Amino acid sequence: MTHISMYQASVPRLVNLLGNLSGMLDKAQAHVDAGHVDEAALMSRRLVEDMYPFSKQVQIACDKARSVVARLADLDPARDPDDEQTLAELQGRIARTIEFLQSVPAERIDGTDDKDVTLPVTGVPTTYKGLQLLLGHSLPNVYFHTVTAYNLLRQAGVPVGKRDFLGDP
Repeated sequence: MTHISMYQASVPRLVNLLGNLSGMLDKAQAHVDAGHVDEAALMSRRLVEDMYPFSKQVQIACDKARSVVARLADLDPARDPDDEQTLAELQGRIARTIEFLQSVPAERIDGTDDKDVTLPVTGVPTTYKGLQLLLGHSLPNVYFHTVTAYNLLRQAGVPVGKRDFLGDP
């Protein structure tokens, strides 16, 4: 029987997804540079009025990825300030997040399946077991915000497709 570790289910998957998001931002930058879309308009683009804009979707994807790995590894889940105004600045945030994720050794995360982790969920302290946090809360959040960013790029005419989202799993 094959066993997947908490590390295998988290860091490599998150690094892959954020790397794919970075690739989509490269295509968005080319679209901006070609004059097909205004960068400021893209950064503030929303699917509907009550949803976060594109820039916030990328910020949250990074924050959730960093947070789950930090919390499982008993590290500070420090966040970047949400002040990115350009695609290049968002790329920096993604790169810093990937660098952090890759700096956490597997032994800090493996075996945290049953670890109690408390975090604020919409302002309310909520306790999860490690596996529940990873698979039931954090990964779905990272995917949700990444696919929303993908959809906003598609809506803006950026030539991204399913292969860009999936990358090389």
